[in-house]
Amino acid sequence: MNKGILPFLTGKLFLLSFFLFFAASLSFAQQHSVARKWNEALLAAIRKDFARPPVHARNLFHISMAMYDAWAVYDDEAEAVLLGKTFGGYTCPFNGVPAPADVQAAQEMAMSYAAYRLLGFRFQNSPGIATSQALFDSLFTSLGYDPSFTSGDYSTGNPAALGNYIATCVALFGLQDGSNEPNNFVNQYYQPINNPMAPELPGSQGISNPNHWQPLTFDVFIDQSGNVIPGITPAFQSPEWGRVTPFSLQTDELHIYERDGDLYWVYHDPGPPPFIDVVDGGGYTEAFKWNFLLVALWSSHLDPTDGVMWDISPASIGNIQSLPQTIEALPDFYNGLEGGDIGQGWPLNPRTGQPYEPQVVPRADYARALAEFWADGPNSETPPGHWFTILNYVNDHPSLVKRFNGKGEVLGDLEWDVKAYLTLGGAMHDAAVTAWGIKGWYDYTRPISAIRYMADLGQSSDAGLPHYHPNGLPLIPGYVELVLPGDTLAGAGNANVGKIKLYAWRGPDYISNPATDVAGVGWILAENWWPYQRPTFVTPPFAGYVSGHSTFSRTAAEVLTLLTGDPFFPGGMGEFHAAQNEFLVFEDGPSVDLTLQWATYQDASDQTSLSRIWGGIHPPADDIPGRRLGQVLGPEAFQFAERYFYHDDDMDGYYSFEDCDDNDPNIHPNATEICDGADNDCNGLVDDSITVYTYYADLDG
Repeated sequence: MNKGILPFLTGKLFLLSFFLFFAASLSFAQQHSVARKWNEALLAAIRKDFARPPVHARNLFHISMAMYDAWAVYDDEAEAVLLGKTFGGYTCPFNGVPAPADVQAAQEMAMSYAAYRLLGFRFQNSPGIATSQALFDSLFTSLGYDPSFTSGDYSTGNPAALGNYIATCVALFGLQDGSNEPNNFVNQYYQPINNPMAPELPGSQGISNPNHWQPLTFDVFIDQSGNVIPGITPAFQSPEWGRVTPFSLQTDELHIYERDGDLYWVYHDPGPPPFIDVVDGGGYTEAFKWNFLLVALWSSHLDPTDGVMWDISPASIGNIQSLPQTIEALPDFYNGLEGGDIGQGWPLNPRTGQPYEPQVVPRADYARALAEFWADGPNSETPPGHWFTILNYVNDHPSLVKRFNGKGEVLGDLEWDVKAYLTLGGAMHDAAVTAWGIKGWYDYTRPISAIRYMADLGQSSDAGLPHYHPNGLPLIPGYVELVLPGDTLAGAGNANVGKIKLYAWRGPDYISNPATDVAGVGWILAENWWPYQRPTFVTPPFAGYVSGHSTFSRTAAEVLTLLTGDPFFPGGMGEFHAAQNEFLVFEDGPSVDLTLQWATYQDASDQTSLSRIWGGIHPPADDIPGRRLGQVLGPEAFQFAERYFYHDDDMDGYYSFEDCDDNDPNIHPNATEICDGADNDCNGLVDDSITVYTYYADLDG
């Protein structure tokens, strides 16, 4: 760590050799707030860094917090998170600043200095630092600010000095938050139980405990951001992350467990995944087999020539009303052989009042596009950053009305952005702390290890057939079968007869040029099964349970729903176009133009979760608990954030943005309207629910 830059986080400045490139990339954002511009710079830097979802969820939170605090200090109602407070055991002293003549100009300056310094500090060791720093410098100077001003003495009233000071506070907070940032986030005690697997070789290669994560070893490993990682066996990424200071998580939601004398912090513990009983096949062995077999079965869906066509519009996909609550209920939620889930779609677009237009495409194109869209690589902003791009997409929609929680006054772009970024950033960080704490403690296996392990054992359907083992793969005609004499997979001297074969995606051996080749689906030896991923990546370097994608995505969907006050995307649909023979990078495709479409934020989240099954990364047992966690984490983070934004001065349970009179506890949106000349229930009408009687005199009797 470069401690010499710590006091004011000046960082190392780089020549603007990339200026023209980034000038083009920034031109689209000139109408956006400075918060948005710095958020885009952060996302660009994440794309050039190592693929580290927990680390970048933390970056998104911390940099959003720095910008928010720099904005809030000049606001009449909002409260800072760290500035002048003690947060996560760290105190950032603050003596106040005089009111500026131009509040927004002061906010923008303080925010920009805070973001600029902190970004340079956080990404100083990134493999893409030259590119990223050039972007930071270009944006900073284009806003009219001076990179050489490094003072943190805010007592002068200079917003630039305040921004520098806030950046220093956030950086120092991060050095003691349990992330082990001073040592580049390396693990302090976790050790894998299993020896590594070389995925290009057959089988699980002597895995000692099939319930636990198995490292993978490579001749060349390229992470999801396209970086070549030194060493051939990537370590488990962030198994001790449960110890990192969260945003809104509370100690009464925390369990601290011990293994080999080391402590693992787990928030919102969902309980263990289905483990296989290696002794007698009892317990949750059948559930273990069903979960990982489903991943192998869905691998058979990835052939665009199989003739299976689906309507992938919101008319047929989405609108899931409930999630399974037990392991035993999982098979009723997923369509095991055909793929997909119980979602029935939406009869009408609620914003247009018209039915959604069908979009019928090959199932394989949909599944492959979905898997790659959410796969976060290469050059991706990782799952938490991906949801920031979706938030920014929503913010740019002309139909969005920027009322917090859909209530109160319309907010300006700057206020909306800082509040949205802090809320989503805090939620993504909480999701990472929660999911990776669970991953580290339960240390659950991945499909490539589980499927190959069961294939090594044999088949579990019929003791009278060859290669029987109670923990082997179940046989399913047309999908999971035994290799018989005369089979094209029998091998020289029938060496493979009796082994298990799968009808599945054939893997990277069938792809010489990803720009033109398609591996297709066919019969392969199960011992060679491969997820729909690159041969230099295969599977993320950390345990499967729970799914980080499912946890991040459902958490974000809940936040966006609460933030906008609407479960639907603006206009009733969000979409992303995948061009024919251009979008896919694992292999050629899709074979047709298609557009990923979502009616609601939850629908997008649910498609994220399915993408990880088609991608061969997660079974349902990883997915559903992650979604259920997100149902809790999103609202928790939102409710925690709004306490910083708004007051409830009259203590009636309604914040100022939704209460039409925050000084009278008898006036609020749920009050009873009485005849007193006031709008008691905040519906914009006075005495509107009072029954008025008119009496007429009968003068002639």
